[in-house]
Amino acid sequence: MTATNGADGTGTTTWTVGRLADLTGVTVRTLHHYDRIGLLSPAKRTGAGYRLYTEADLDRLWRIVLYRRLEMPLDEIAALLDGDGDPVDHLRRRREAVVSRLGELTELVAAIDRAMETQMQQRPATADEMREIFGDGFRDEYQAEAEERWGQTDAWKQSARRTRDYTKADWEQIKAETDAIHAAFAAAMRAGEPADSTAAMDAAERARKHIDERFYECSHEFHTCLGEMYVSDPRFTASYEEIEPGLARYVRDAIVANADRHR
Repeated sequence: MTATNGADGTGTTTWTVGRLADLTGVTVRTLHHYDRIGLLSPAKRTGAGYRLYTEADLDRLWRIVLYRRLEMPLDEIAALLDGDGDPVDHLRRRREAVVSRLGELTELVAAIDRAMETQMQQRPATADEMREIFGDGFRDEYQAEAEERWGQTDAWKQSARRTRDYTKADWEQIKAETDAIHAAFAAAMRAGEPADSTAAMDAAERARKHIDERFYECSHEFHTCLGEMYVSDPRFTASYEEIEPGLARYVRDAIVANADRHR
């Protein structure tokens, strides 16, 4: 059935059950149930016996919807609508009950937010978060290539175990530590300090310890191998050259000098 205006021939506005459901969001099944229990029985019918709801019925339905949102049981709503008690007094008590729950609900929302924040801080960082932190330094193809080259080594396995549960906050701290080490190398180079100077070698030792503590055991000998990769792999070289021209070779030389210092 579709909506009709004045379907009873009186010229008054009426709604069929389907149209009333569309208008109010109350399902047809619910409207039929309200009719069966006498909570909302349409005032009129068509000649074929179809329900026709009037404006008075619509007004009663809106009040039913309101009371249901207040979690009132249907029999209590029927008693209230049919004159059993003062509606204003009843609604005032309901309002007081709802207001009393506002503080509780506000605290509950705050507790949920705290729990969500804790979970997000404790969960491992996602690939998108890693790209956000490291930019072009983190690419899926780089990770795949690294695993293919070193995936069977003890260093790779140890690094995978350590970093598996690192959170976004952990990686942000690692990035800050790495940037500080790079800045120390660049500062020494700009100051004219040779690669075997104390400042340059101390930066190299910081870099080695950073790897050793954060990723995998990194001996001075192993660190020198990494230093050679910084000048032999164009991608590593480029990352250092962006900081300071010539920095890749300077870092390599400082690593070698630092290794000699600790022999």
